[in-house]
Amino acid sequence: MTGHVLEFLGETKLELGPVGEADGNWRSARDENDVLWLVLDRVGSSVNTISEDVIRDLDAIVAKAEAEMPKALVIRSAKTAGFAAGADISSFSEMSDVGAADLLRQAHDVLDRIESLSCPTICVVHGAALGAGFEIALSCDYRIATPGASFGFPEVQLGLHPGLGGTFRLPALIGPTDAMTMMLTGKTAHTKRAKSQGIVDAVVEERHVAAAVEAAARGEIERQRPGLTSRAFGLEQARSLAARQMRSQTEKKAPKEHYPASYALIDLWEKHGDDRDAMRAGEIESFADLLGTETSKNLRRVFFLQQSLKEAGRGEDGIAHVHVIGAGAMGAEIAAMAAIKGKSLTLGDVETAPLGKAVRTAAKICEDKHLSGTEMRDALDRLMPDPKGYGLARADLVIEAASETLEVKHKIFADLKGKLKEGAILATNTSSLSIAKLAQAAPDPSRFAGLHFFNPVSRVDLVEVVAGPDTRDEVAQSLAAFCGSIGKLPALVRDYPGFVVNRTLVPYMLEAMVLMDEGLSKEVIDTAALRFGMPMGPVTLADQVGLDIGLHVAETLQGSLDTPMPAISDDLRQKVEAGHLGKKSGKGFYDWSEGSPHPSADLEGAPDDLTDRLILPMLNACVEVLRQGIARNADQVDAAMIFATGWAPFRGGPLHYAKARGIDEVTARLRALSDAHGPRFAPDPGWGDLG
Repeated sequence: MTGHVLEFLGETKLELGPVGEADGNWRSARDENDVLWLVLDRVGSSVNTISEDVIRDLDAIVAKAEAEMPKALVIRSAKTAGFAAGADISSFSEMSDVGAADLLRQAHDVLDRIESLSCPTICVVHGAALGAGFEIALSCDYRIATPGASFGFPEVQLGLHPGLGGTFRLPALIGPTDAMTMMLTGKTAHTKRAKSQGIVDAVVEERHVAAAVEAAARGEIERQRPGLTSRAFGLEQARSLAARQMRSQTEKKAPKEHYPASYALIDLWEKHGDDRDAMRAGEIESFADLLGTETSKNLRRVFFLQQSLKEAGRGEDGIAHVHVIGAGAMGAEIAAMAAIKGKSLTLGDVETAPLGKAVRTAAKICEDKHLSGTEMRDALDRLMPDPKGYGLARADLVIEAASETLEVKHKIFADLKGKLKEGAILATNTSSLSIAKLAQAAPDPSRFAGLHFFNPVSRVDLVEVVAGPDTRDEVAQSLAAFCGSIGKLPALVRDYPGFVVNRTLVPYMLEAMVLMDEGLSKEVIDTAALRFGMPMGPVTLADQVGLDIGLHVAETLQGSLDTPMPAISDDLRQKVEAGHLGKKSGKGFYDWSEGSPHPSADLEGAPDDLTDRLILPMLNACVEVLRQGIARNADQVDAAMIFATGWAPFRGGPLHYAKARGIDEVTARLRALSDAHGPRFAPDPGWGDLG
C-alpha cells in the first residue's frame, strides 16, 4: 500500500492511504494482516476531543467495517498529547438547544455497533483517555495501554455524569464499587491502577503495540471478566444499601443542592443497575437534563476560565535553567515542579539541611503525580542542590523564595548584583510585599517581577505574575509562559497590596475572627461558609495558610489600603506569639494533631447576616481590584479566586455570582451591613461599572 506513513510516539509505524482519503477526523487503513486501524486525528487541534462530527465520521467508518468485516479493528490516536481529552465542551450549550437526547442516542448507536462487531475490537491508549474518549475505549473488547496512560470520567467537574455508556459499561467491566467511585470523584486511574482494576488488559511499550494487537486479535490476551461483586449488585436490596452509603459519603464533599449530578448518577444506578437498556435510556435523559442546570452551566464556565489562563501561559519562555533561592516549603515545591516539567534547576539555601529535605519533597511529589521510575530519576537528576550558588551565573530565571520580609529580600537582591548573566530575569515569590519597593534593590528593575505561588505549589495551579511599575511587558509574558511550561495557570496582574487573591481573601478570614470576638463559635462560622459552597471555612483556612502569614498579610493590607479592613483580633496576635500557627505547628484555632478538622454545626440561631458578612466583603474586594486595574477583567478575577482558593466553583466565580444575584441587591445588602457593622462593608465605587 502506498500513501501516508503515520508514526506513533516515534516507534510504531502505520501506512495509511493518501491523506485526501481520510474520513474527516479519522484516518483508516487495513494492514497486511487485514486489521483495520482507525486513527483519531481531530482536524485543526493538537488534542483530540469527541464532538458530533467526530462521532458522525466514526459512524461512516463503522458502516464500512460492518459491510466488509476485518480480522480485527483497532482504534487509537494520532495526537502525541494522548488518546482523547473527553467531549468537546464548547458544543454543550448548542446540544442543549438542538436536543441533546437525540444527539446522545445517535452517538450511543455508533458505540453499540462497535461493541457488536463480530471481529475483535482493540483500543490502544497512550496518554489520557477521558470522558467520551474513555467511553469509546470501553466499547472495545480489549484495551491496550502504553506506560503513562490514564483513564477517567471527569464529567462530575462539569456538573454532569458520563453520557455515552460509561454508566453501565464501566460497572460491568470492573464492578460497581470501583466504577461508581471513579465516576463520583472524577479521579483518574493511572496505568498501574488501571491494569489492577481491569480497565486495561495489557500494558506494553510503544514498540510492542503491534505485537500486542496481533495477540489480542488472536484471542491470546485474557479479557477482564465481571467478578462476584458485580453479580451481587444485581440484587436491588444490595444496590439500595450501597446507594445510601454513596449518598452519605458524597454529601460530605458535594452537597446535593450544589452538585446534583452525583446524586442523579447514584439514583440512576440504584434504580437501573441490573438493567442495561434501562440504564442507557436513563443515562441519556439524565445527562440531557443536567446540561440545563445552573451548576453545570457555571462549572462549564469555570472550564473555559481555566482555558483562558492556559492561553495566557502559552508561548516560548526562553527559560532553560532556573535557580531558586530558599529551600523552604515554597522554594522546595517550586523547584520540584520546575524539574519535573523539564527545567534544569539549581536550588540554593544558607543551610544545607533544607536542601536534603527539598530533594525528599521532590521525590514525594513525583510519586504523588504518578511519574514512572525513569521519569522520577530524570526529574531528580535535573534538581541540583547548590549551597554555594554556582547556578546563579547560568540561570535564565532566578526565583527568590526566602522569608517574607522586605529587609531579607533586599539583602538577597543586593548580593545578586554582578552575579546574574545578561538578560536573566529575577522574580520574587511574595504573597503581599510591594513589588515596587522590592524592585528598589533588584539588579535591574525592568527584569524584575513577582511570582506569587500558592501553598502547596504542587497542588494549587494558579500563580499571580505581578508586574511592577518598571517591569517590561516581555518579561511578564516570559514569566507567564514559564508558568505555563511547568503546568501552572498564570494570572498577569499589577502590583497592589495583596495583589488580587490575598486582597480578596484576607477580609474573609479577618471577618471570621471579628465574629468569633462577638461570641460565635468557629464551627458555626466555618459551617456557614461550607454551606455556601466554599471548600474550606475561613477559620480552617487561616490555620491552613499559617496564622503568622495571615497576620503578616493582614498588617500589610491594613497599612496600605484606603478601604477599611476588619480589625485584627487580639486572639490572632496571641496565638502567633505563642507559636500556635495552625496546621504547620499542630495547633491554631483548631487542633490539627489528629488531622484536618471537619467542622459541622447547627446554624439554627446563627445571625441572619452571617453568610453575607463572610462572602460579600470578598465580592467588594474583587470589584476594588477590578476598578483599580489590578486585574485585567472580571473573568480573570473569577478565575484567580477559583483556581487559587477553590472559591465555590459551582457559582461560576465571585463576580459572576454577584451578577447572578443582582448588582442592586448585592450593593443594597452591603449598605445594610455597613449601617449595622461599620464602614468596612461600604460598597466600592466600582460596582456601578460592573453592570
